[in-house]
Amino acid sequence: MARVLLAEDSPTQVVMLRALLEEDAHEVQVASDGAIALEMIEKEMPDIVVTDMQMPNVDGLQLVRTLRNQSSQVPVILITGYGSEDLASQALKEGAACYLPKTQVDESLLDSIDHVLELMATDMSYRNLIENLDYNEYQFTLPNEPSLIGPLVNLMQQVAGGLQLCDDIVRARIGMSVQQALLNALYHGNLSMSREQVVDDEEIYVEGEPSLAQSRAKLSPYKDRKIHFRANLGLQRLEFIIRDDGDGFDTTKMPTTDHPQSLDIDGGRGLVLIHSFMDEVRFNDKGNEITMIKHTGSK
Repeated sequence: MARVLLAEDSPTQVVMLRALLEEDAHEVQVASDGAIALEMIEKEMPDIVVTDMQMPNVDGLQLVRTLRNQSSQVPVILITGYGSEDLASQALKEGAACYLPKTQVDESLLDSIDHVLELMATDMSYRNLIENLDYNEYQFTLPNEPSLIGPLVNLMQQVAGGLQLCDDIVRARIGMSVQQALLNALYHGNLSMSREQVVDDEEIYVEGEPSLAQSRAKLSPYKDRKIHFRANLGLQRLEFIIRDDGDGFDTTKMPTTDHPQSLDIDGGRGLVLIHSFMDEVRFNDKGNEITMIKHTGSK
């Protein structure tokens, strides 16, 4: 259960979102605009803020910007409507943890809250040891096993946090970028699954039936494909290179928040988040390797 502050000016949306959150056992407080949300945060810090982008007085972008300027560590999830994608992109750069189009709220909001809070709560038990490191280099060759992604993301966050290169919000954003890139490499790269197939697989998994991902992981050519992960973590920058053994994709059709249809492209939302959170992002010509760089001191 998390303490969720919902900033939303539409009574209809408040009823719908509140019911969705409370059904998942979250404690919900409601603010009718961003200004009221800021006042409520000053009195009592929530675990996470879920806010509409378009609101009177103080909108979602201004809310994110104000919290960041105040060095607040409360993560913010944005809900965007059609036509506000450019503002969402700016809000991600300003410090938002995640964004969701309104069309994906029902299927993705609860999972997004869980993922963001999980990344924020990364165990920092190795902080004192890591503080004495000057440079770290990691290299992993992973099978197509989803259970390995979480521990690897956790390790990268521990090192970034232990080096004291960033605050908790930036650390969570780095973790989310690495996680999204690994998930894209696994499902869209090695297992050649479309976005629709991944969503359908999640529903099948909940029902306890064999999933497409599990089936493909046992078949050729998918079973022989690996995820190749390298990380170079220094005091000036953090570099992550992730390559899959799949067929790659056309990098000229790169998803952006300027075009809402980009979210329908395989891995679209994950790539938008990566571009917003990292300072440099590039792909190889084949489109099966991504390099992500975060300079220390940047938001």
